[in-house]
Amino acid sequence: MARKRILFVAEAVTLAHVGRPLALARILSPLHYELHFACAPAYRRFLPARGLDYWPLHSISSEQFLRALAAGKPVYDVATLQAYVEEDRGLLERLRPDAVIGDFRLSLAVSARLLALPYIGLINAYWSPYVAQSYTVPALGLSRLLPIALANPLFRAVRPLAFALHSMPLNQLRRRFRQPTLPCDLRSLYADADQVLYPDVAEMYAVSSLPHNHEFLGPVTWSPPVPEPAWWHGLPDDLPLVYVTLGSSGQGELLPLILHALARLPLRLMVATAGQSLPATLPENAYVAQYLPGELAAQRARLVICNGGSPTAQQALGAGVPVLGIAGNLDQYLNMQAVLAVGAGRCLRSDRLQARALRENVMQMLVHPGIRAAALHMVQVFQHYDVAQRLLAALGRVGARATAS
Repeated sequence: MARKRILFVAEAVTLAHVGRPLALARILSPLHYELHFACAPAYRRFLPARGLDYWPLHSISSEQFLRALAAGKPVYDVATLQAYVEEDRGLLERLRPDAVIGDFRLSLAVSARLLALPYIGLINAYWSPYVAQSYTVPALGLSRLLPIALANPLFRAVRPLAFALHSMPLNQLRRRFRQPTLPCDLRSLYADADQVLYPDVAEMYAVSSLPHNHEFLGPVTWSPPVPEPAWWHGLPDDLPLVYVTLGSSGQGELLPLILHALARLPLRLMVATAGQSLPATLPENAYVAQYLPGELAAQRARLVICNGGSPTAQQALGAGVPVLGIAGNLDQYLNMQAVLAVGAGRCLRSDRLQARALRENVMQMLVHPGIRAAALHMVQVFQHYDVAQRLLAALGRVGARATAS
């Protein structure tokens, strides 16, 4: 039997959108699948040396992406999206894959359909139109000008209009390629695929009835393939270890504040800068590297401090470790809302972070039995999900639909 050709496509605006499809590609056996991976060239270094054919694909820069989020503006204009579609089509026509799996490559909803190729989209459950949310104002100008007690209800009132504004370029793109438009709600456009997979667990969300083509995949964790730093095996075990990383979409300028705030506490800090600049001075209790094997770091830690995003939060909960999220953008607040819902963490605002509050929360979380118990419970929840089996089933479903049509 001929091997099925699978193309993974990552919109490389953050490392998370590259790491998740890489983790899924690792599940599929090269004996049964011909595996291809497309992303921006800067991220090629994270791909394995064998078993995965690489294809360069343009993405907007992380800086452009983060600036748009911080300003509350649409990330993409229609010209950028149209250029994406044309580049997608060139690759899809060349490879003619049996299935395309995309992570935040929103243009695939058009380009894969133009070639009648089965398309599986990865989105976090908190972006689904079938998951109930209570929105918190992210770190925008609104939150800086007003007290949060006033900014929150105002943000919730204008949020539907903001989501409609963000959806306009995507619907304009669809009209240009004679594709049906979707509701003016960003969530509906994010969830437009032949099969939608949530790299999350249903137990963390208030879910209404899902369509037949939506499914919880389970936690999808990935660590960059980097060597362990020289200090990794020599860390003293006399004090609690705290893993600190703000990720590639975190607020790098907060790292000096965090390290300074925790410098005199009875802790050891394992710090991953995720490629961001190192602080000018490092406290004696900090052990720093650009990248760390995040899953192993979480397993060694008593507490994980991160930007609140799902990749590091899942690493922590998969190890039964509480999460202290320092959230900035809406994605991070939505993920931390799910963590808070199961009692496994706390959330601080990045735009109002104060050293005293950070210290108090860290010390409380290290000894709080309820938070620790909730995090440990999530280990059992995560283990109920067979990600490999669910991925294979999804590929089987889209393949069967393609054959039938």
